Amino acid sequence: MRKSPKIYDKKYFDRWYRKSDIGARAEVARLVALAVAMAEYHLERPLRSVLDIGCGEAPWQPIVKRLRPKADYLGFDASEYAVQTFGARRNIHFARFGDFELLRPCPPADLVVCSDVLHYLTPREIDRGLPGLVELTGGILCLPTFVRGDAVEGDFHDFYQRPAAFYTRRLTALGMQSLGAHCWIHADHPLTGLEKR
Repeated sequence: MRKSPKIYDKKYFDRWYRKSDIGARAEVARLVALAVAMAEYHLERPLRSVLDIGCGEAPWQPIVKRLRPKADYLGFDASEYAVQTFGARRNIHFARFGDFELLRPCPPADLVVCSDVLHYLTPREIDRGLPGLVELTGGILCLPTFVRGDAVEGDFHDFYQRPAAFYTRRLTALGMQSLGAHCWIHADHPLTGLEKR
């Protein structure tokens, strides 16, 4: 029996982000603070720009603006509902992950975020869009993603439980090195031995 297509409408966001503990504000705020600090540590200056791919309703945007009011935030999502409802207020535009094969909407950003997205994408779409995200990374690439063996709660529709190596192989091949805590940086960025994951 064929599954119905997943629709990221108001009902979806209500179910998974408002009526459950998934994406709780405090949890998101801690992740944003970590990513901002990681970017600023390695850039050695305050954060100036954030590019958020697969941002949904853009819960990162108000937190980034609270932490760094002068930083530019730009979000993209494939949810027509999220773009129509939050687009003007939170600077969200319509795009699918695979569109970043060609889409270059801004100069490389200090922090590129793609949170809770990759484990819902096919390998083909990941391979199309991921090189673009790497190219758009001027500092840190933050990719919170669940892998096989992780304790996962939430939406399992079109959820792929892949080994961690599936992602690390691709990112390493694209010239990125892991910093741990879901963060990646270009391999030519100098790191000390214990800064590397």
